[in-house]
Amino acid sequence: MTHPICRACGTQYAEPRDDCPVCLDERQYVAPGGQRWTSLKELQAEGHSGRFEEQGPDVFGIGVTPEFSIGQRALLLRTPAGNVLWDCVPYLDDEMVRRVEELGGIDHIAISHPHFYSVMVEWAHAFDAPVHLHEADREWVGRPDPALQFWSGRTKPLTDELTLINPGVHFPGSTVLHSSAGDGALFTGDVVNVGPDPRWVSIMYSFPNHVPEQPQKVRAAADLLAGYRFERIYGAWWGRVVTSGGEEVLARSVERYLRFERGE
Repeated sequence: MTHPICRACGTQYAEPRDDCPVCLDERQYVAPGGQRWTSLKELQAEGHSGRFEEQGPDVFGIGVTPEFSIGQRALLLRTPAGNVLWDCVPYLDDEMVRRVEELGGIDHIAISHPHFYSVMVEWAHAFDAPVHLHEADREWVGRPDPALQFWSGRTKPLTDELTLINPGVHFPGSTVLHSSAGDGALFTGDVVNVGPDPRWVSIMYSFPNHVPEQPQKVRAAADLLAGYRFERIYGAWWGRVVTSGGEEVLARSVERYLRFERGE
């Protein structure tokens, strides 16, 4: 069976349908030309391919060229306990599988929120890896599969060095990944969005529609993440990385937002 992929957000569904619930939600959008669909086979025929670039120590970015959907890139973390794919891209081909295998393959897949679910089941099958998703966002899964493993609560240890954290902003089940290796790192997708100026990050309810997150939720997320040490913050797009002082960047950015919210 051909599993349709939404051209606007990259979400893959189990079977054909008329609409894309992810795009109909106010945190995303239906493109001006209306709902359009594609498939992995069509994307491969259009000439898409994988893009691989080192993004940090033992962190490799994986994207799609020409850019497709929302243009995100995933991150492959190479760790002593196995490789973890953080977030996902809406494309996969044999050459990408070969490149990832050269880097050590994938032992776990973890995804920040529904905008990055994309073709996660294809990646799970290609590498025989479980996909870790927060239970609170189960309703957004477009293609159910036994590879999807749901967790609940605020934290879930993935390995001795890696912990999934649910800060509760953007989506109820939003997730960031903390690494305690070295000076520490936080992998955030756009749950905590690294902007063009890496001295600042932002937390929004909807980025494409410019809807801010509720101040009390932003404060609660910042308080939760303050319990972790991290120098680096890896965002969702190419080049969006805070390379030092990550804890200070997050704290300063949250305080700036709350000052504006109070009208100061």
